[in-house]
Amino acid sequence: MSTLTTSPVAAVDYADLAARFRPIFARIATGASAREQDHQLPYDQIRELTAAGFGALRVPVADGGLGASLPQLFRLLTELAAADSNIAQALRGHFAFVEDRLVASGAQRDAWLARFVRGEIVGNSWTEVGTVTVGDVITRVRPSPTGGLVVNGTKFYSTGSIFADWIDTFAQVGDTGQNVIAVVNAHQSGVTHSDDWDGFGQRTTGSGTSTFVDAVVAEENVIDFDTRFKYQTAFYQAVLLAVLAGTVRAAELEIAAEVKARTRIFSHGNAQSFAADPQILQVVGEVSAQAFAAEAIVEKAAWALQGAYEGAFLGDSVEEERLNDLAELATAQAQVVLVSLATRATSDIFDALAASGVSTSKNLDRHWRNARTAASHNPWVFKARIVGDYAVNGTPPTRIWSIGAAPK
Repeated sequence: MSTLTTSPVAAVDYADLAARFRPIFARIATGASAREQDHQLPYDQIRELTAAGFGALRVPVADGGLGASLPQLFRLLTELAAADSNIAQALRGHFAFVEDRLVASGAQRDAWLARFVRGEIVGNSWTEVGTVTVGDVITRVRPSPTGGLVVNGTKFYSTGSIFADWIDTFAQVGDTGQNVIAVVNAHQSGVTHSDDWDGFGQRTTGSGTSTFVDAVVAEENVIDFDTRFKYQTAFYQAVLLAVLAGTVRAAELEIAAEVKARTRIFSHGNAQSFAADPQILQVVGEVSAQAFAAEAIVEKAAWALQGAYEGAFLGDSVEEERLNDLAELATAQAQVVLVSLATRATSDIFDALAASGVSTSKNLDRHWRNARTAASHNPWVFKARIVGDYAVNGTPPTRIWSIGAAPK
């Protein structure tokens, strides 16, 4: 049994990590548009990634993983999102649960890290279905009449759970009302998934409804929510930042290829080919610059998260709280800027192609739809107010929040 007292340092260079996964990213990118058009969930693609160790990126080398730092993780997630933003978002819950286990200690930490190294992945199931009052949790963990514990409840926005081996489920213990994470084995009859997410973007993330009917959960996999890693909301937001940045990069690459291949020109244009027209090149250049800025924003936020992670091992609770607040603020500031940047960039690409660019066969609108959908999580307007309140009044940012119906 290992007890972690210091944070592990990244064991490999980014170039080595990228070389390991870029051939897989290239294969993923090849079929991304067709999968989106045909609503084909990326089971095979996620399986190939996990078989190559992608799900164990953050696991220390000493425990069989790749030992990536958080900036390295989010840079890779951005590259993956450029190949297929749906897959990067589908793995959001997995990497969050990995992070939670990294700052834990004891036998259960070791057991989970070993599962990640074997290629097992974790899904996400937190949001209650229906008009549940904000803050209320209906999903329950209770003793089974036949022994052991079971989970009952229904969740929506279960991103990635349809691909998962385990599901990180927010619930309450029936007799005490304690908030817990029940990590349920997805491969049992008591767990069902519906691919009923009907958003106009991020269509193949595997989001939708997860239902638990007397789903068995091991006692050691019922985790006190209050022990959850403190920078979790910042981490979840950072994954969405990587999704947005990767989407902008994908839009830039695709629009550049379309402009280069275009043979038709306008009589009132500026050159004998679209690829030489300075005004068209300006549009592509602006989108390229926006992709550059988006990636820089993600990296800046990732370094703040790295500080919060390292703060968990300082033994100084005041400094740890400060570092966690800084991570929350960094991801909120990044979100406020990146939402408008990504949605504008993925719309501006059409200024470089004219009417042929909106052909459904090209499916270029998926970049805007994906960016707009990812940007709609955790509304940025609330985050802007929180950032402003900190700047003006020094009010610490909210790190735990919930969604539901207003109290009557």
